[in-house]
Order: sequence, then structure tokens, then C-alpha cells
Amino acid sequence: MTPPTSRTWSKRGHTPVVRVRGRSQRRFSIAALACYKQGERSRLIFRPKRHIDHKRGGRRSFTWTDYRDLLTAAHQQLGAPLVLVWDNLNVHLDARLRAFIDTHDWITSFQLPPYAPDLNPVEGIWSLIRRSGQCNTAFTSPDHLMRLLRRRLRELQYRPGLLDGCLAGTGLTLTTSRPQTQ
Repeated sequence: MTPPTSRTWSKRGHTPVVRVRGRSQRRFSIAALACYKQGERSRLIFRPKRHIDHKRGGRRSFTWTDYRDLLTAAHQQLGAPLVLVWDNLNVHLDARLRAFIDTHDWITSFQLPPYAPDLNPVEGIWSLIRRSGQCNTAFTSPDHLMRLLRRRLRELQYRPGLLDGCLAGTGLTLTTSRPQTQ
């Protein structure tokens, strides 16, 4: 609920002040897939989740089943095989999720090296969200925060050029491998 700050303008001698309430104990997670296919527009698929029971010992982030469901929904929505390039989040390395990926031939998975957020296009998307949607905003409620995040993510879904820029920022490229003939 505490927003990131950025620079702003005001009259000389009048420092702008944004008052926020105390830190919220509510917990949200959002998982996103940046989808790229050569010759087609880039896509963004995301799922938000509100963690209601995290104060009573419940999970404070996505579970492997949440990621499994996201991958299944992405496969159905895209109608094509998935090639995942994961970071090293502990849930991405979960044995049950790995077993799910290994048993489905429509998923190919690669791990990024540890501590390499600069190679992850989704990190660029989160940066865009923080800079454009959250800066200097005093959220009045957790629902206000979630509405704003969903709106910003939906806006990004309709701007494939920004999604392409997030991929270009990593230095990675789309290539298609062609079988070699002899």
C-alpha cells in the first residue's frame, strides 16, 4: 500500500506532501507471462491473487498450483506450445511444478541464471507499472490498489510495442530454429 515515490513539480518553497495511512497487512500477488511469437503481436497474460489467510499462517505468495493453472490457461488462450524462460523463484523450482512441466509436451522450460533480473522481460513490465501507475499515489484501500494494477496491466495488454521494448531491454531475441538438411 505504500507507493513508490518519484519527482514532481510544485511551487517554489512548497514541498508536495502525499499522506498515506499506515502499512496495510493485506497481501497481494500478481503473476504475469510476457508472450512473444515471431510475426505476431506480443501478449501479456496475468493473474492477480489476494491472500486472505496469510496472517494465520497461510501462504503469502502464489503456489505451484496457481502457476500450473496460469500455464494451462495461457496454453488454452494462445493455442500454441509454450516456451518458458523462468527466473529462479522458489516456486518455479518446485518439484511438483517441474513434474507438471515434464509431463506436458506443450511446455518447454529454461531457467535464467541466478540473480539475472535484467534478462527477464516481466521485470521491465513491473518497472513500467511502478513508474506509470503507482508513483505518488496514496491508495485509499487495497481494492483501490488492485483496481489500479489491473487497469495498468490491461493497458499494457493493448500496447504490444511496450511489451516488445521489455524484451528488447533484456538483449534477448526471438529466433526460430530451422532443421538442418544434409
